[in-house]
Amino acid sequence: MLDFNTYQQLLALYADYAAALDNNEWDKWPDFFTEVCVYKVQPRENFERGYPLATLSFESRGMLKDRIYGATETIFHDPYYQRHVVSVPRILKVETETIRSEANYAVFRTKPDEMSTVFNVGRYLDTIRRTDEGLKFESRVCVFDSEMIPNSLIYPI
Repeated sequence: MLDFNTYQQLLALYADYAAALDNNEWDKWPDFFTEVCVYKVQPRENFERGYPLATLSFESRGMLKDRIYGATETIFHDPYYQRHVVSVPRILKVETETIRSEANYAVFRTKPDEMSTVFNVGRYLDTIRRTDEGLKFESRVCVFDSEMIPNSLIYPI
C-alpha cells in the first residue's frame, strides 16, 4: 500500500506527463523517465499474445530524446494538437523502490480547421521508480485497443 504523500506524487507524475504532452513541451518528455527505461506503444493483440512487435519501442532516455528531435526537427507532417484524458492510476504492486500501476487513457487529436477526433485509446502499464529527483517511469507500455492507428504516430502517447 502507498502512503498518502507517495500517492499524491504518483498522481502528479501522471498529470504532469499528460500536461507536458498536451502543451507541446516535448523537451520535458524524456525527463519523466529514468536513464535506462522502456517506452513502448503496442497494439493490444500483440501484447496479449506475448508478441514483442510494437509500433514504437525505445530503451533509454537518449532514445526518447532522439525521438523528440526527429518529431520536432526532421519529420514533416500536418500540425496537430493532442489532449489526454487519463484515469486515476490503479496500483498493482508496491515494492521498496518501484510501483507497478496502470491507467486507462484516451488521446484526442485536433488539426487546425478540423473537428477533434479520437486518436488513440488504451491503457498505460507502468513501472515507476523512486529516485532522488522524485518518481520516474522506468517502464511505460502504452497498449492501444485498436489494431489500427491513424496514418502516423508522431508524438508520444
